[in-house]
Amino acid sequence: MAAGGTAGTARTANTAAGTGAYGWRFDSGRVCLDLVATAEPAAGGRGRLDGAVPLGRWLLGAGLLPPGTLLSGIDAYWVRSFTELRDGIGRLVRAEIDGRQAPAALERVNALAAGAPPGIRAVRNDAGVLVRAPIPEPECAALLAAVARDAVELLTDQDARARLRRCEGDRCRRVYLDTSRGRRRRWCSSEVCGNRERVARHRRRAASVTLS
Repeated sequence: MAAGGTAGTARTANTAAGTGAYGWRFDSGRVCLDLVATAEPAAGGRGRLDGAVPLGRWLLGAGLLPPGTLLSGIDAYWVRSFTELRDGIGRLVRAEIDGRQAPAALERVNALAAGAPPGIRAVRNDAGVLVRAPIPEPECAALLAAVARDAVELLTDQDARARLRRCEGDRCRRVYLDTSRGRRRRWCSSEVCGNRERVARHRRRAASVTLS
């Protein structure tokens, strides 16, 4: 299962608006990079994967789990495991951008990617449309494998790897996949970091005119 593909519908729906109070965005271009983005502090400085409920919301928002999947099994072990995978992928991706190596992170991501991702099946909803069925008892290892596999597929795809970028926004550490025409995308989000830069530029110009 290619994790980027399974995330399609849910990620598209949440790209612009984020998800609730946590302000999640799913616009990095790959589900593994969306996980890395959760290391950035949310509104109010609260960690984005700081408990079972936020992690469950992220898994649904990223499209790794279909709507209706029960998440009663998520606990502190899940949170710790996804946080560790997130940090490992982050180190690995940033090392790749910088032309460095991160052997320990690579070994960990490879180990998790060797697992089997969640099984999926299609069912018809009330309107008769085929949709993904909820997963009865999602397993932590299977979901970790899905994200780790996405990272391996990204980093072993020469064209995709060449499109990895680090956001140019002030104080932003997000990484993303530049799929823009001409590969000219500068920010993780034009609406967020790009808009902040435009506002800052306008203020600098206004201040310059006032001083002159």
